[in-house]
Amino acid sequence: MSLADPTSDTTPFFSDDSEAEGSEEPGAGPSQRREEEEPASGVSSIRAVFTVIVLCFINLLNYMDRFTVAGVLPDIEQYFGINDGKSGLLQTVFICSYMFLAPVFGYLGDRYNRKVIMSVGIGFWSVVTLASSYTPREYFWLLLLTRGLVGVGEASYSTIAPTIIADLYVKERRTQMLSVFYFAIPVGSGLGYIVGSKVDDMAGDWHWALRVTPALGLVAVVLLLFVVKEPKRGAIEARPEHTLQRTSWLAVAFVTGSLALWAPAFLFRAAVFTGERPPCVKGPCDTSDSLYFGIITVVSGILGVASGAEASRRLRLRTPRADPLVCALGLLLSAPFLYLAIVFAQASTIATYFRSLQLSLLTCSFVAVGGGAFFLATALFIEKDRQCAANYAPSDDEPIVVPKSGRSTRVPVSSVLI
Repeated sequence: MSLADPTSDTTPFFSDDSEAEGSEEPGAGPSQRREEEEPASGVSSIRAVFTVIVLCFINLLNYMDRFTVAGVLPDIEQYFGINDGKSGLLQTVFICSYMFLAPVFGYLGDRYNRKVIMSVGIGFWSVVTLASSYTPREYFWLLLLTRGLVGVGEASYSTIAPTIIADLYVKERRTQMLSVFYFAIPVGSGLGYIVGSKVDDMAGDWHWALRVTPALGLVAVVLLLFVVKEPKRGAIEARPEHTLQRTSWLAVAFVTGSLALWAPAFLFRAAVFTGERPPCVKGPCDTSDSLYFGIITVVSGILGVASGAEASRRLRLRTPRADPLVCALGLLLSAPFLYLAIVFAQASTIATYFRSLQLSLLTCSFVAVGGGAFFLATALFIEKDRQCAANYAPSDDEPIVVPKSGRSTRVPVSSVLI
């Protein structure tokens, strides 16, 4: 097979959009309009919007399910008679499963039909989540197993969905749609606390809180199969990434993960130890803290994502270091407020159980400071990384020749250097 053959392993990945779609006759008006409606992705603009809506809905469900457990954690501890060490395993098992399987599904998503992979994964996630709500009191290990299997379903979706959005849009439009997609993280997290709290109160049983998202998950599978259209695959748009940037996001994950699981339980115990409410000795426990924390999470999450994106957009006009600088500023500003909130939750009596959790959560404020410092360090290297990416492409008109493995559709060089 010759090197000039378009199916060879040295096919240009990045070229002009018109080249990727083929040349049109000068008078072909309908064809040109169809190209505008169906760009390189092969999906019409209206269908692309509905695709993003469905993907956002599924992402919201994922985070709802993940934090519903945190919303009813006191009930789970009381029901199984476990301590913080064992209840913390619920998040640990899930994260470990998710961490090891996410690269696997990313690999499969680059080579096979992504819509089918996500549909199977979400269906599996719905069944396993529903099964976890029927765990007997004597089999806590079975709840751990099902939560680990939930990570399988979530990994199949969260690693693939952003690539579909990336293949549907380019440049600023892609950034906007990905921002909408990631809005589901704070909103879904907050709704998880709210749904878990209210369903627990209404049903008088925490098990029902875990049965809400599986039903919606089956609806999501139907929408995914009949609404979402698999776009043409774009080239993998990787830029050089400095180690400090990855370390920064590790700090973010540490802080948000710790607070997400333990903040409602901490607020509940603070109220118990200050005499504002009785301890939970028989379910259902008072989950009003989860409700309030969920509302705060939704509101602050929406404001944070919107203000952060806008600040980054404005600052990017002055410096290419805008993104890491905004992230660093956000983390550094949150650290003192986080520290003070945890300290002032205690008003009078100090109990060993409460004190231990308090000191554990205080660690998050120091990690947040460290993460902000790493983001600042990332800002020092990002310009150099962008220059390396720019030098990788000699010009806008000259294609880049790379091995044709995985995602093989050509895209313009300009869409890589956003």
